[in-house]
Amino acid sequence: MVLEATMIVLDNSESSRNGDYVPSRWEAQADAVNLIFSAKTQANPESSVGLMNMAGKGPEMLVTLTTDFGKLLEGMHRTKIRGSTHLATAIQIAGLALKHRQNKSQRQRIIVFTCSPIGEDEKNLVKLARKMKKNNVSIDFIAFGDLDSENTKKLEAFNENIKGGDGSHLEIIPPGPSLLSDHIISTPILAGEGVAPRGGDTGGEGGGDTGGGGFDFGVDPSTDPELALALRMSMEEEKARQEKEGASGEGANEPTLEGIPEEGGENQPLLNADGEASGSADAPVTKPEEEEKKDKEHPTDLDKAEGKKDEDRDPDTMDTA
Repeated sequence: MVLEATMIVLDNSESSRNGDYVPSRWEAQADAVNLIFSAKTQANPESSVGLMNMAGKGPEMLVTLTTDFGKLLEGMHRTKIRGSTHLATAIQIAGLALKHRQNKSQRQRIIVFTCSPIGEDEKNLVKLARKMKKNNVSIDFIAFGDLDSENTKKLEAFNENIKGGDGSHLEIIPPGPSLLSDHIISTPILAGEGVAPRGGDTGGEGGGDTGGGGFDFGVDPSTDPELALALRMSMEEEKARQEKEGASGEGANEPTLEGIPEEGGENQPLLNADGEASGSADAPVTKPEEEEKKDKEHPTDLDKAEGKKDEDRDPDTMDTA
């Protein structure tokens, strides 16, 4: 992914107090800073972002190039809304900050938010644009708020003279119910940065788990990496458990040989008590037959006495009687 050093210039003039953008012009810029920082650092962890404002007595450098989002939050917290903007001076200071970046392999980019009237004339802006182009600096303008024809004309003239291979873009965003950051996602400014559309800007195409700012599970990994990792691991474990249950359920439906009785009984031995082969053809010996067999082999005394009495009896005597 592109390795960039990006300076974000905020408009903290009195015009940023207006509430025609949700929740206000200033807070909409703060939300967009979060989005831009996340997009740049996720696209390339070695990319860095700086922050400055351009209203009041003069432009103020809030945070030099950094990969720590906490410093940007601190800088926005220190910013006070006051005065009017100094656009040309702010762009020149941002250019100097990029020139002194530590990693010279980073491409230079400035993203300017403007929501108030522009005091500089068109001629000076065109001259500045050509100078920045010569220094290989790309400049993106996000214009919102006061969108009169004079402001728009100046910004278009600046953009026409700075366009280059790396791309310098001008995005004019009118007021509406959506967040300013939601509009920025769909612009070429963040094209290819791997940021998914948020909430209502998904265009009806499956949003999946990328709600809450275009991040998985609604958590920005750059601000809370431990929570994001825990949620991802939990989802993977649940997915593995469901796949395991599905596989076991399919196996349970397959036919098996369990429950089918064997021929001749489940536990029937191969040989019976007499050493003969057992099976359905060999009828078991009943108890009365066993007793009868034993009686024949071992007659009792009573049987012997009755047999002797029958022998002594004279058959002729019986006939005479």
